Amino acid sequence: MSQQRNAGSDVAVIGGGVIGLAIAWRIAQRGDSVCVLERGALGGGASHVAAGMLAPVTEADAGELALLHLGLRSARAWPAFAAELAGAGAADDTILRSCGALVVARDGDEAQALERELALRQELGLDVTRLPPSAARRIEPALAPTVRLALDVPGDHAADPRVLVLALAEAARGSGAVLRTGAAVKRILTDGDRVIGVELTGGEHVTARHVVLAAGAWTAQLGGLPAAARVPLRPVKGQIMRLRDPDGPGLLERIVRFEGGYLVPRGDGRYVLGATMEERGFDTRVTAGGLYELLRDAGELVPGVYELVVEETAAGLRPATPDNAPLLGRSEAVEGLVWATGHHRNGILLAPVTADIVADAIAGEAQAVPAAFAPGRFARPRHGATA
Repeated sequence: MSQQRNAGSDVAVIGGGVIGLAIAWRIAQRGDSVCVLERGALGGGASHVAAGMLAPVTEADAGELALLHLGLRSARAWPAFAAELAGAGAADDTILRSCGALVVARDGDEAQALERELALRQELGLDVTRLPPSAARRIEPALAPTVRLALDVPGDHAADPRVLVLALAEAARGSGAVLRTGAAVKRILTDGDRVIGVELTGGEHVTARHVVLAAGAWTAQLGGLPAAARVPLRPVKGQIMRLRDPDGPGLLERIVRFEGGYLVPRGDGRYVLGATMEERGFDTRVTAGGLYELLRDAGELVPGVYELVVEETAAGLRPATPDNAPLLGRSEAVEGLVWATGHHRNGILLAPVTADIVADAIAGEAQAVPAAFAPGRFARPRHGATA
């Protein structure tokens, strides 16, 4: 093994998806040595399958206000984040596409549900406009005549996660980060209540003063974490299809969201149709039933989908916590351990703000992260203690 690989780093980041790479980039920019440990290919997990929606408004939920505010904050940071990548020579304007979104209803029940969603967003002061079917079809002529109602959400956009992974990897390397693939972490190494590094599956020890847990749904499978530091994290399966219009762009300009899925245009004639929400453990098999439901639902609203060419089908695993909020910041149980996972459906959206929060935590400049995202919020109280 090379000396570089055995030398250790100030920070070891477990996971080379969008979250892990963004964190590594920010840490390296501050002058700390950082090593990313990815068990497969960079961005080969959930980042490879993600549609890349930056959708804090359409994802808003009355019971998740802290997550809404975090999402809005990260959405505001996204243009500068993408511009900085471009300025570093690591990206072009294909990463971020400012397109807006339409949320559409196909029948009376869905229309009533949309009215309630509209009322909630108006109460929260979010930028959403109600559109009757004729107005929605003027904006997006490919919508079916049977559409009953639509909401126009101009502030929700999309990024291309696969382009983003390449850009972040180049930017991180350019800032001095070491990116290792095929480096599967077996367990976290600790000395008392402090982290000292990680052990890889081949037996190699990588020393580090800080270890960042950014391995997505697989984070919960890492060994060596004390019971007090563990959190309930589960995989949520999502199947998607990647489609292409042989005639080029033009079918849709905006993201179209509907009950059970979404259609995200890339702007060049390619589209991402997704995604199922399945509690299937670590099963990543693509099923005929899952794809059929996606095509059926999308085709009822955008009939032109049936004319698109299928380029790829895939399934990925979203990392989810019991309250669907991410785990961000320092562990209260193990010094030097930092969490950056549990982003569920919002990993691409939350990448900029997550990277800043983690980099600040490692630098000792911890931001005031809401308790809603504290890694210790699921910890069981000690015997005799008050919850």
